[in-house]
Amino acid sequence: MEKIVEQGLLYDFYGELLTEHQQEIYESVVYENLSLGEIAEAKGISRQAVHDIVKRCDKILLGYEEKLRLVKKFTSIKEKISQINRLSGQYESGELTDPASYGLQIRELSARIMQEL
Repeated sequence: MEKIVEQGLLYDFYGELLTEHQQEIYESVVYENLSLGEIAEAKGISRQAVHDIVKRCDKILLGYEEKLRLVKKFTSIKEKISQINRLSGQYESGELTDPASYGLQIRELSARIMQEL
């Protein structure tokens, strides 16, 4: 996964667990795409301090993900829903000629989603 996308997902799931100061700096990097120097100047701290905070936040957020696996579950479920949507589109367009096969595949994907929840 691209680093900035991964950072955004991790922050979306676990960002509220960071301190307010960490949140402000991390949001500036991830969502506002500001440079470390720009953030340092705006916050009145050194560029190195900003760098250290971002690295610490990355480590904290990854630690939460290692323990809770919420992003992994979200991504997996999202992919299964996409598969269901593709199957539905194929069924509606007539590409799938065996309705029983279609139903079976949908039930299997649904069962896997339920296992992950």
